[in-house]
Amino acid sequence: MLKKLISFWNSWPGAITFVIIINMFIAQNFVIPSGSMKDSLLVGDRLFAKKFAYGIPTPTIPFLNIELVPNTDGHIYNGDKPKRGDIIVFRYPKNHALHYVKRCVALPDDELFINNKNLYLHFSQGNEYMKLQYNEKKLIKIDDKLWVKNPYQELHKGIHHDDKILINGRYPMQIFETSLIKVPKNEYFMMGDNRDHSNDSRFWGSVPYGLIQGTPWFIYFSMDDNYEIRWERMFKTPTDLEEKSILDKAINERIKEDKNDHAIY
Repeated sequence: MLKKLISFWNSWPGAITFVIIINMFIAQNFVIPSGSMKDSLLVGDRLFAKKFAYGIPTPTIPFLNIELVPNTDGHIYNGDKPKRGDIIVFRYPKNHALHYVKRCVALPDDELFINNKNLYLHFSQGNEYMKLQYNEKKLIKIDDKLWVKNPYQELHKGIHHDDKILINGRYPMQIFETSLIKVPKNEYFMMGDNRDHSNDSRFWGSVPYGLIQGTPWFIYFSMDDNYEIRWERMFKTPTDLEEKSILDKAINERIKEDKNDHAIY
């Protein structure tokens, strides 16, 4: 029996079956086609998504998007839930055949709004919890609630805005301002790190847990528009790249300080 099993896995049908199982339950490969997550993820990054990070998504027939286990909520096993700041791979709520990758900025029952491109967030756990998470100087009180402004930009250096995008009638108003939004239960609010060039929850709403597929695991290949291979991104996780970005910035600032120390005016 064991010899037959080994023989099967060594055959072409066995190899194809193995790849399908891996793709369904463990890891799925994706290509980043747009700049909505620049500079955290770049156009041309090819990555594996860890499919078991938030439970086990309902397996589908590859390329046909047909669920093999009917009548589920999108998962055959509900595991850990996304945390604030996680990068998430999910099915686009308007077309489940498409996969999007964005950063989770708000959890169920969190409240948020955008003002002058800035994200303001009130955690569902309430004011006392927020006081434990943030220095008082970082919190803003509006009526009886505490809000934190741009809570992710200090830690996740890839988050940025485009100074060329201005309120002039050419761009969607959601980039600059939104009304107060309360995230529905069991749903998650997603935004791209390239904030002014991202089609995300500001425009089509929050993402149900059932559509969440996983989180980026590591980049296995990366190539720019000029077909140059970005070796420095190979086999890196998004966390690795963020830490490198922070270190590079610190080194550049130190170099500038050293130059100023030795300058003669």
